[in-house]
Amino acid sequence: MNSADGDSNRIDVWCAFPQDITDAALLQQYRDLLTAGERQQESRFHFSRDRQRYLVTRALVRTVLSRYAPLSPAQWVFGANAQGRPHIANAGMQHAISFNLSHAGNLIVLGVTRDGALGLDVENVSVRKIELDLADRFFAPAEAADLRAQDAADQQQRFFEYWTLKESYIKARGLGLSIPLDQFCFRFPDRHSIELTVHPNQHDRAERWHFSQGHIGADYLLAVCSERVNREAPRLVFKQIVPLQSESDLDFQPLRISK
Repeated sequence: MNSADGDSNRIDVWCAFPQDITDAALLQQYRDLLTAGERQQESRFHFSRDRQRYLVTRALVRTVLSRYAPLSPAQWVFGANAQGRPHIANAGMQHAISFNLSHAGNLIVLGVTRDGALGLDVENVSVRKIELDLADRFFAPAEAADLRAQDAADQQQRFFEYWTLKESYIKARGLGLSIPLDQFCFRFPDRHSIELTVHPNQHDRAERWHFSQGHIGADYLLAVCSERVNREAPRLVFKQIVPLQSESDLDFQPLRISK
């Protein structure tokens, strides 16, 4: 999987499990790829698990992006927009690759594609508990009503189905929470499909976006929002990776997809 693939309709989703990467020499290799500023940021985390997750995240981004362009992992330069969304800042590379990150528990996901905006959100649905009042306050009214209508045993799953989709959308647009969460609404016409409506004041078209949602293992729910580059649904390819060491195919269990 590298830059030679050249498939604009493909989204690669790279998954790393930072707590499983314990080799001290390998972790030092990761640290050697970082800028001085990134090393300082790593040291600021109080807990060792947070330092490790940050280190693996930065190494993951740098090593994976080098599969798509003729730059070494240490050569990548990054910036951020006003809402904090990171982007590639190397000259001539700003629009060549789109990537997005999310993490939850012991999982980091990095999505990479060649054309169009991209947003991902992953949540650990086995440990994070929901608050229905949060949906009442921030979700679109129809979403909150649908959540309340679910059996108590199903509300946890439904909450995160909405949450991950909404997070993936605002990340793909690059505007974060400057987009009010009640100004766009998801609907599930049947068990396996997704529909989006957007309030006119958001100046966006729902048909501009494609959504995929599913499970990675039993604990994690992932949503992917991608800008449509043609009429075909994007092809998602999942890999588990230990940066600089190994990679393997990873099972993704689809739940819902845009029509």
